[in-house]
This record gives sequence, structure tokens and C-alpha cells, in this order.
Amino acid sequence: MKALILSGGSGSRLRPLTYTNAKQLLPLANKPILYHIIEKIVKSGIRDIGIVVGDSREEVERTVGHGGRWNVRISYIHQSMPLGLAHAVKTASEFIGDEDFLMVLGDNVFGTDFKPLIKNFYDNKANTSISLYKAADPSQFGVAVVENNRIVKLVEKPKTFISDLIITGIYVFDKSIFSAIDIIKPSRRNELEITDAIEKQIEMGGKVTFNILKGWWKDTGKLHDMLEANRLVLDGMKAEYKAVQAENSVCTGKLWIGKNVVIKNSNIAGPVIIADDAIITNSYIGPYSSIGKAVKINDCEIDNCIILESAFLDGIDRRISGSLIGKNVVIKSSEKRPYSNIFLLGDNSEIYFKNNY
Repeated sequence: MKALILSGGSGSRLRPLTYTNAKQLLPLANKPILYHIIEKIVKSGIRDIGIVVGDSREEVERTVGHGGRWNVRISYIHQSMPLGLAHAVKTASEFIGDEDFLMVLGDNVFGTDFKPLIKNFYDNKANTSISLYKAADPSQFGVAVVENNRIVKLVEKPKTFISDLIITGIYVFDKSIFSAIDIIKPSRRNELEITDAIEKQIEMGGKVTFNILKGWWKDTGKLHDMLEANRLVLDGMKAEYKAVQAENSVCTGKLWIGKNVVIKNSNIAGPVIIADDAIITNSYIGPYSSIGKAVKINDCEIDNCIILESAFLDGIDRRISGSLIGKNVVIKSSEKRPYSNIFLLGDNSEIYFKNNY
């Protein structure tokens, strides 16, 4: 069995960060999302992985490499236009050949491994197996209608309730999926939909089974979901109560501290992860914060944040919470009169603040 990761999306809901960063490379607990997915694939026993990439191909290939980090082989398949998930699968047909394959969406993260779904696929001699997740509010997702332990229908964002089983980003296919893709037509948004291809498999007499995903699942397309996934990843990491070289500071809870980190006159309350070469002075770093490499934080209060490499935060008089701050961002207070707010922001940036008066 091979694995296919779809990593060609533009990440429009996380702009402006995704103008300069592939969304699948944004970090959770200081590790790119793609790394988390690859590690799950490796644990399932698959050693041959293809990654479908679009415009961010060079950045993804440079960051992920060709598999040496995990002792696997990673190949890259270029999708020239983002024409749907089924189009991405078809683009990878030469890489897949006649083999069965696990497919994972590159912006989804999971608190479980892929072995139960793969076992379900082979135990049931299925053509396709889909990982489903029971959701309290399925209205914003594609859902599966199930009868007699088989999927009989897939519906994208149904207007009325038909099922609480939503489709996650994990699938197992045999080669018949390619024949189904060849038959379907583009949807109203001019894309080849993977749900249409699976529906076509069902029409052609194919067997489509499912596995209910245990644990947590997150689509990281929005800020809130990124922060929630970061929290879940930190909660699931092995406890590390580390002795920290910190001057006149208090450090408590689960902490993961990199090399050459400087902490002075500060309070660090885990779970917190701080990457190499970061400098924290006169500050409070609260739970569920991920501080990237060479970040500098002075005279600030922070919690529930993801702060990327080489950002600099200085003298902010209100707590920063629930934020995702990009590489090399500088946020500083100004004490000069006349007091004013000065911004240099990229397209689609968002700022929320409360006036002092």
C-alpha cells in the first residue's frame, strides 16, 4: 500500500500568512502540519508516500525533503491547477499504479492513527473505506448515509439533517477509484469532487465501507481550528517536566524547551513549547503557547498563541491571546506623543484591540 497526501490548497482562510507560507507547513507545537501527518502514515507501516503539491511545491519539498527524516520515500506530484480532490487523485495515477492507497488531506490533523481504517478496508474487501466522525453539528461538512455497515450515499453540506457522520480527510482506495473519476463531470464550482467519484463507485456496484474515527480530528483551515489543534497536540505530547535554565523566573507545568533559550524575569506556565534560540524577558507565557525559533518576547503577556520564527513582541500592555503571529512580525508599543496606532499590514490581515479610553 502507498500513501497520498493532498497538499495543493491555497489556504485562503488563513491569509495573509498563507501568502508567504504553505498552509500545510504552518506549525502545531512547533512542527509543520505535514510532519504530523507523515508520522501517522509511518506508524501505519506505509513507506512509499506521494505528496500532491501546487504553487507551493518548492517550499514543501525544501521543508519536507524526500523522506530521509522518517526512513521512507517521498515523491512529489505537481497539480497544475486546483481542480478538486478527485483531480488531484487522478494527477497521482502514475505514482499509485495498480496499488491500494491511503489518502489524507494535508491540512487535517488527527488524534488517532490510520491502522483501524486500513484494517477495515482489507477485512471487508472494500473498494473504498472512509474515516467518518460523529459530529454534533454536521451542517458545514460532507456527510455519509450508512445502511447495514456500508455507505450508500454521500451528500455535501446537506440543507436538512440526514446524518451526523461527517467525512474526514482520510480515505483508503483501490484502483477502481480511477475508473470512477474518469466518468464523473465537474461540479458547479468546476472541480472534480472525490465524493462524486465515490458515489459513482457505489452506482457501479462498488463496496464502500467506513470506520468511525476515535479521538479528535481537526480541519486546520481557520484560526480557531489551528489554535484548537495546537492545544490538542500539546495535550497529547509525552509529559516533559524539564529543568529550565531561567534567571529569576518561575517555570511550571509541561514544558518543551529548545537549545540556547534565554528566560529572564518571567513566568512560564505550561503546556508551552519554546523552540531554539528564543529569548523571553519580563514576560508571562501562558498555557497552550507555541513559541517558534529565535522569537523574542519582552514585557508581554501571552497565552493560547502560535508565534512563528523570528517574531519580536515588545512592551504590549494587554495580554495577547488566541493569536497566530507570522514569521519576522514585529509588534511594539510606542511611548511617543502624540499617541497613535501605526500599522503596516498585508492583505486580509485582521486586528482586534480595545481603546484605552
